[in-house]
Amino acid sequence: MAQDRPLLGILLMLGFCLVAPMGDAVAKLLGESIPLGQLLLVRFGVQAIILIPLVWATRRAWRMRGRVLRLTFVRTLLHIIGIGAMFTALQYLPLADAVAIAFVMPFIMLLLGKYVLKEEVGARRLLACIVGFIGTLLVVQPSFAEVGWPALLPLFVAVNFSFFMLVTRQIAKETDPIGLQAVSGVMAVGLMLPILLLFSGSDVAVLTVIRPDTWEWTLLAGIGVLGTLAHLLMTWSLRYAPSATLAPMQYLEIPIATILGFLVFSDLPNVMAASGIAITIGAGLYIVLRERAIARNAAPEPAPA
Repeated sequence: MAQDRPLLGILLMLGFCLVAPMGDAVAKLLGESIPLGQLLLVRFGVQAIILIPLVWATRRAWRMRGRVLRLTFVRTLLHIIGIGAMFTALQYLPLADAVAIAFVMPFIMLLLGKYVLKEEVGARRLLACIVGFIGTLLVVQPSFAEVGWPALLPLFVAVNFSFFMLVTRQIAKETDPIGLQAVSGVMAVGLMLPILLLFSGSDVAVLTVIRPDTWEWTLLAGIGVLGTLAHLLMTWSLRYAPSATLAPMQYLEIPIATILGFLVFSDLPNVMAASGIAITIGAGLYIVLRERAIARNAAPEPAPA
């Protein structure tokens, strides 16, 4: 059974925590010269190019209809918007700050679970949400003072991806995750290509198309590969280890993003932002550990032999 290999799951999640910030770093580099629309088109185009042959080779399910197809379309729109907002935020914020602010998502997911899905959420977890959000505000404050409204974009990303996850939950049991991503890649290209063709040569800067040089093409291909690989690593990690084991490890993204931000861009969070990052991580880990304890207590006792 795949669930009996937690070490492999942990190693795959470590790979995700390394690859995902690398993709963000490449996006930050490319955002200085490649228009956002073109960047997103190539990002999802490479995803489709990688995953469609994988789906065919492994004979995975990919055909969709009715409710699942409609929700997949909504999910794809949310994915495009979320990645576009994150790529935009990276042009204004240090890598670590943008990633840390976006980690308010677990708190938003908990609140959506309580008020949208009517899940039971105790007082201590709600308090942890408040503390975590305060930590996030400490990260936002110095960035907002420096760059203004773009500092709020990672918060928007967190809200957007919270709804993205809610939609994913609705179809997760009815779709193969790799097939779902392959279809999403095709949908994203089908949505974005006509828009870029329509606005080609217009004054809308983010929707213009330029001719990248060889180095830029390499980075563009890299961002698609890294984004796709990050998703596959996370998907595969969940096959081999329970989410309760892997969830705390996702916070490794923040220190890895900090290291990459320093090595590539010479950026480091200031004292206030670093304090906020520490508070956000602490509150997030508390929620994860609390969820694990509740799940353990709710598990049925094994039947006597």
